[in-house]
Amino acid sequence: MGPDERADAAQDSVRVSIARRTAAAPRRFRARGHRPGRSRARRRRNIPVSHRRPAAALTLVPPSLLTLEGFTALLAELKRRGHRLLGPTVCDGVIAYADIDSAEDLPRGWTDEQSGGYYRLRRRSDAALFGYAVGPQSWKPFLHPPIQRLWRAHKSGNDVQIEPEPAPTQRLAFIGARACELRALELMDRTLLGDGPGDPHYRARRRQVFIVAVNCSSASGTCFCASMNAGPHVRGGFDLALTELADHTPHAFVVQPGSDAGSSVLAALAHRSATAQEIDTAQAVVERTRAGMGRAMPSGDLHALLLANLEHPRWDDVAQRCLACGNCTMVCPTCLCTSVNDVGDLGGGEISRSRRWDSCFTLDFSHLHGGSIRHSNRSRYRQWMTHKLATSRDQSGDCGCVGCGRCITWCPVGIDITEEVRAMRGAPAG
Repeated sequence: MGPDERADAAQDSVRVSIARRTAAAPRRFRARGHRPGRSRARRRRNIPVSHRRPAAALTLVPPSLLTLEGFTALLAELKRRGHRLLGPTVCDGVIAYADIDSAEDLPRGWTDEQSGGYYRLRRRSDAALFGYAVGPQSWKPFLHPPIQRLWRAHKSGNDVQIEPEPAPTQRLAFIGARACELRALELMDRTLLGDGPGDPHYRARRRQVFIVAVNCSSASGTCFCASMNAGPHVRGGFDLALTELADHTPHAFVVQPGSDAGSSVLAALAHRSATAQEIDTAQAVVERTRAGMGRAMPSGDLHALLLANLEHPRWDDVAQRCLACGNCTMVCPTCLCTSVNDVGDLGGGEISRSRRWDSCFTLDFSHLHGGSIRHSNRSRYRQWMTHKLATSRDQSGDCGCVGCGRCITWCPVGIDITEEVRAMRGAPAG
């Protein structure tokens, strides 16, 4: 199947998914004039960028078993096919994504301990390679860099030559992507590839990514992906999905291909069919993780709750604690706010335009002709939280939070988004 055929197949799978979600959508969406299965499908028609199978098709592919040696061979095979390997490494006291060369670079035997404003690495009692939750970094910087030059202009006499920044060509391989992170990539696709041509730099990077996902075997104290229907089990958007059986003899992985590319790579490795017991063990790993979530987002209509409580006194309470540092937006895998900077040389011969990450917590982000429209921490935190959990649904039909818990862990004062929602629900504004 060629790239165009794969894109058409992916579009069909997205339309089916959209139709299912629309059919089950809250009535408030339909009451606002949305036509089920049509308006949102049109909005997302340019989103598909991969050849990965829809989640429903994954059950048709029997799982296989890959030994630790087979996993090492997997990394070598991806390198042989021209991919730059990116995966988790222990660096500066955290588990962060960086370039890796082999399985020896992974955080073997390490786990993380997390709570509000707290993160520590701890030694495990086994040699698991992926026995941790998530670190401070998502895959966002590799697809949507913190600084992206857009174009340069050169002046020669009376002539000006504008040179668009060329699209990247390097092929990436993400090793160890989690379910919540795959959900975040789906939301990024909708934002950056929604209508029109989309972001050409993001599209070029996204098309060339090979994703080796991992079902979570450990939940941190700030994880709540299960309550956001975003994990801990990966359901699609990957090329290969692994469930690590660290206690298995020998150390092994149950592996599920999710694309033709994934099947091709798996075929090049030594593997065998997984037994029923091994499959059951892998499922038990995921269910244990689901039961061990440290947080849960309150259920119900968050959209209605937040928009009905824009003047709730809880906003003043959280504003007294919030430092407006922007940590939550920097670590969030779905926060995509940017600003644009033009820089020229002193001689006036060259100018360049770059896009940089920004945050709705900065004063200048909401600066208009008369000044900033969000002067207070109260207004900025309210903007962030209501957009993340409520108004993002009006834009794309989905919540902008995936329950990874990074905003809780990396908040210096430990503000907990799930607790803020719970407080408003417990005492609605009168």
